[in-house]
Amino acid sequence: INKRTKQILKLVFVIAIVAIIIYTFRDSAGPILKELSTTAPWVVITICGAGVMYNVVEGWINYSFAKQYNPQFTYRMGVESAFYCSFYRVATLGSGAGVAAVYYFNEKGIPVFQGTGMYMVEYAIHKVTIAIFSIIFFLLNFGFMKEHYSEYFNLLIAGYVLTAVIATALLLFCCSKKFHGILLFLVDKLNRKGKFDAQAAMLREQCGILEDAAGMLLTKGKLIASIVAKNLLKFAFCYGIPFVILYREYGLTLLQSWAVTSLAFMLAAVIPSPAGIGSSEFVFTALFTVLVGTGEAGSAALLYRFATFVLPFVIGGVVVLLHKRIDRRIAKRKADKAQQ
Repeated sequence: INKRTKQILKLVFVIAIVAIIIYTFRDSAGPILKELSTTAPWVVITICGAGVMYNVVEGWINYSFAKQYNPQFTYRMGVESAFYCSFYRVATLGSGAGVAAVYYFNEKGIPVFQGTGMYMVEYAIHKVTIAIFSIIFFLLNFGFMKEHYSEYFNLLIAGYVLTAVIATALLLFCCSKKFHGILLFLVDKLNRKGKFDAQAAMLREQCGILEDAAGMLLTKGKLIASIVAKNLLKFAFCYGIPFVILYREYGLTLLQSWAVTSLAFMLAAVIPSPAGIGSSEFVFTALFTVLVGTGEAGSAALLYRFATFVLPFVIGGVVVLLHKRIDRRIAKRKADKAQQ
């Protein structure tokens, strides 16, 4: 490909990203901008900082896992991968984040099935830590939560059960030999005539790689404990955003913000979402309406969406555009230093 063709492809890529941004936020851009314009600058800066820190800690988690497979994987790559996934998470409405993560890790020297196992384990721990976070701050604010949200207790239990089921399914998919044995048995049944022997052999090999990749991580107790602690830290940043928005006018405490917001994300998994509204935002608004009224809850939801979805998405778009160029510059600097 000549230089001019590369420039045209880059321009097309940029236009595609801009089009994705416009399409993704076509309905919410106006209300979000209006809300930002009427919010105190220090509040906007603080919640943006919290949204960025969430992804910075997420990058720390990616780095902690990825270096187990590739010691050359750096913290910068971890943070870059977090924003990279943030872009594709929003652009694909959640469906492309895992694929983007595996693709990024593969580019950095981690084979696809090792990256898949790593991402599955990471996501399972992420889900479990949400439940742990919710339990901790639900209990610390039990009187407050019972007074305002007693009717949600059954749904909360359902959220915990569903989280446990999802985490178990992910871990079985990653590292259960019995689960893979059942899968391979079904494949062999379908392949009685031997037409797909090559594919079946590849699947058998890849299941082994996936088992080894995920199993290796799960045997490292200190690593898993540190990942849980880092997840708790990243949730503390984003679940504290409503406190920044509401504490002055409504007296919401930080512990209460953590309890209510984590409850919202637990319940989002078990409450159907209305058309056009994300389940997490719907539940977020419903729970905070109990405390501050519909108008303020809706405003808080818009600001939360901006800090945790829109801003990381925009930063991720820049990362998607520039990460290869940055890698080339870093490699060039290292080569120049080596020559000196």
